[in-house]
Amino acid sequence: MGDGEPRVPTAIAVTSADMALPPQDERTLPAAVLQDVDRRPLEQVLAELQTLVDQHGHLIVVCSRAVPASVERRLHTVRALLETDRIALFRPPLPPLGIAVLARQLRQLASCDLSPGVLASAGRLLTHYLHAGALLGSVARLDHVPVTLKAHARSWVPGSQFGVVAHPAPQLVKVGSEGALRGPEFGTWLLVAKGPLPSDWVTGTLAPSWRVQGLREAALPAESAHWWGTGRLTEFCAYLPDLSVLYQLVTSVRQSACHWCGIDVIGDRCVFCSATPPAYDDGSGGGRDRALGHRRDPALGHRRERRALTG
Repeated sequence: MGDGEPRVPTAIAVTSADMALPPQDERTLPAAVLQDVDRRPLEQVLAELQTLVDQHGHLIVVCSRAVPASVERRLHTVRALLETDRIALFRPPLPPLGIAVLARQLRQLASCDLSPGVLASAGRLLTHYLHAGALLGSVARLDHVPVTLKAHARSWVPGSQFGVVAHPAPQLVKVGSEGALRGPEFGTWLLVAKGPLPSDWVTGTLAPSWRVQGLREAALPAESAHWWGTGRLTEFCAYLPDLSVLYQLVTSVRQSACHWCGIDVIGDRCVFCSATPPAYDDGSGGGRDRALGHRRDPALGHRRERRALTG
């Protein structure tokens, strides 16, 4: 942006309206909602994504692993037909409410002076700071967290409730008779999406034990029942709400240029072209350093290369 032109913020998209949480602050940008991409005509979805790329330069689609496989196939098809590396499909291993929170954090950061590659890479980084779980009325069909035979048996006892954390590390306790769920070791807010199951334990027991600094409510995502294996649930997610903290976390990580498409990234994988650093084995044990050196080589002329590869 050295020529003085205003920077157009990267677009952040979600695959349903209930994954587009209300703004966290006045700088949170709206989400692009890609509704029913697997049901609408292909030409219509193609035109929608092409318009977003034309308007914003780059598009990051944050998608739950609970969406139907047809949604993921359609997104990959559209990306391939558009022949562009300017669309990133990001599917982190989070429950639906955690996906919605992460998408909103990226919407916050999209208002800052972060390049598209760094913003897309920030999704992986910020995932580590989310604590996502649920209060469940049954764990009989829970696939994303290990469940003991004892817990399975207790699922059939009327009135049983289970506190579960799926991320960052799996935990499961029976409410009222076992230990507490371990929470974040830093200050967070708690977002609660109430379902058919009463949420008193989440707001009255879990929130104080996690020493949350604030509590907000949201609608329960439609994908949550499928992801958790039951409709009797209340979902929750502890997160960092402040844009200044999120920005400091992202900008404190060393940036480098993707060796393939040339875009600036943090971490070891480009979210746009999916390339990982090349490995060199010269017997000296310096393969990692040489790979990073290759990525930083000015001879790559990464800005020119990016235009050539992505149009």
